[in-house]
Amino acid sequence: MSEKALSPGGDKPLIRVDLTIAADEKAISPVVDGILAIARQMKCMEGKEFEIEMAMREALANAIKHGCGGDASKHVHMFVNCSEQQGILIVIRDPGNGFDHQQLPDCTDGQNVYSNHGRGIYLINQLMDEVRFERNGAEIHMKKL
Repeated sequence: MSEKALSPGGDKPLIRVDLTIAADEKAISPVVDGILAIARQMKCMEGKEFEIEMAMREALANAIKHGCGGDASKHVHMFVNCSEQQGILIVIRDPGNGFDHQQLPDCTDGQNVYSNHGRGIYLINQLMDEVRFERNGAEIHMKKL
């Protein structure tokens, strides 16, 4: 993991983290906890910790489970950039074929409410200010202002 902290001012990042992790669900908590600790220390996301933490956990879990098929020999790439003016940007990329996020069933509709999966993208969209997908859905960009 590489990290960079610059002094506040202008649009320079306070935090910039670029890392690659094995596609192992056990890696999620240490990665998220580490990024949150850095961001808290730099006062990068005051008052937004819960939303950012949940979105990161959901996106990493989706990348590992769906994008990597749970295969720990595969890797997930994560980039985090935080600045005073632009908030926090989190990009998570997996090696999978992606998916069409517009074709996901509405988890708040009918029988989908009782499903034991399918709420991650919904939660991410509710928690973050901006969410977009690249690379046919194999890459998610999440922003909290």
